[in-house]
Amino acid sequence: MTKLQPQIPLLYNMVRVAADCYFSTLYNYTLSGQQHIPYQGGLIFAANHISFYDPPVLGARVKRQISYFARDTLYKGLFGKGLLAIDTIPVARENADIKSLKAIFKTLKSAGAVAIFPEGTRSIDGELADPKPGAGMIACKSGATVIPTRIFGTYEVFGRTINRPKIGGDIHVTYGKPIQTSELDLGKNHPDRYLEASRLIMSRIADLEPPKNIVV
Repeated sequence: MTKLQPQIPLLYNMVRVAADCYFSTLYNYTLSGQQHIPYQGGLIFAANHISFYDPPVLGARVKRQISYFARDTLYKGLFGKGLLAIDTIPVARENADIKSLKAIFKTLKSAGAVAIFPEGTRSIDGELADPKPGAGMIACKSGATVIPTRIFGTYEVFGRTINRPKIGGDIHVTYGKPIQTSELDLGKNHPDRYLEASRLIMSRIADLEPPKNIVV
C-alpha cells in the first residue's frame, strides 16, 4: 500500500528544504530509522536536546509538517512573524503556559505533529539529562504516538557554550520505533504518572544509536 504524503504548507516546506540544504552542504548530515515515522495521525517527536540546531536538524528531512516550540521572547519583528507563519508554538521561558498547552493539544488532536524535548532545556555537557514530567503529560493526555528521536553531533558544532556554529562535522538523527500511549501511561491513579512516562520516553531515546556504518 502506498503511503499518503501529507499536505505541507508551501512556506513551511520552503523553510524545511532550505534547512536541509544548509545542513547537507555544511555538514555530513545523515539520518536513520525514517521508516518508523507515521504519515498520519497525531505524532510527537521526543528528542534529546544538545544544541540550537536540534529543531531544524530533527525535521529538515521529515516530509510532514512539525510544530516546534519557541521561547515567547523570540516573537519580535519580522523573525517573530516568520515563526508564527510556520506554526511554531510560543512558550514562556520558565514554564509552558495554558495557552501554549492548548495549542499543542489542538495540533495533536487535528492529527498534526509536534517536536518536544523531554529534558526541558539544552544539555550543558552533551550528555542525556533527567526528563521533566511535561513530555509524559502531553503524551498521556493527547494519546498521540511518540517517536523517540536521538540527535548526535550537534553539540560538538553548536553546543550550549559555543557562541557561533562550527562549520563541518558529522550530524546524525536516529528515529526509533513508535511508542503507543498504552506502553507508557501507568494510569490516572499513579502518583508519578507523567514523570514515569517521560522516563520511559527518555530510556527509549537513550537506547538509540546510529547504524554501525555511520560514525559520529
